[in-house]
Amino acid sequence: MMTLALAIALTASQVADTAQSAKPLQPGAHVPEVALMTIDSTKTTLKDALGGKKTVLVFYRGGWCPFCNAHLADLGANQQKFEDAGWQIVGITPDLPQNIVNTEDKHKLTFKIYSDSKAEALKAFGVAFRVDDGTYTMYKDKYHLDLEKWSGDTSHILPVPSVFLVDAQGVIRFTHADPDYKVRMKADEILGEMKKVDG
Repeated sequence: MMTLALAIALTASQVADTAQSAKPLQPGAHVPEVALMTIDSTKTTLKDALGGKKTVLVFYRGGWCPFCNAHLADLGANQQKFEDAGWQIVGITPDLPQNIVNTEDKHKLTFKIYSDSKAEALKAFGVAFRVDDGTYTMYKDKYHLDLEKWSGDTSHILPVPSVFLVDAQGVIRFTHADPDYKVRMKADEILGEMKKVDG
């Protein structure tokens, strides 16, 4: 039986010290089974969220991030193109459910976004990293941004912004994760990768 100490060590190893040292899941890996929360604070799972559909799975830092907001708006504006190609969009963020609602309303988003405030999915997908104390304090003092209020958690874990293309069998077919949070895949680039997956 796994000891508690070993379990804690394994969990800790899933959180990188920096965005640059994160190790995202690569094509060929199966989507891990993790718990999520809907925007009405109902518990669900990633499996249920995917629903056996081809999915553009997007991890973003939070509704406080202007680069995330621009990315979400771009995806929302092109959502019909994704759906016409047979793909759905699913977002995952460490934001609390009520903060996701504000983000959806702000950008009039209609694709599903789930809360991962305990960072279970972030860790399982290998995109989790811990914001250092200096950066956390700088965000709070300079930008009046308190990550703990947005996620309801004191771990200060964020995801490397990522896009995973997942097929209907739950297998990852494409991974894009850039430690530079300013770099995001445009909708047209994602559509191009989808075509490659679909053959």
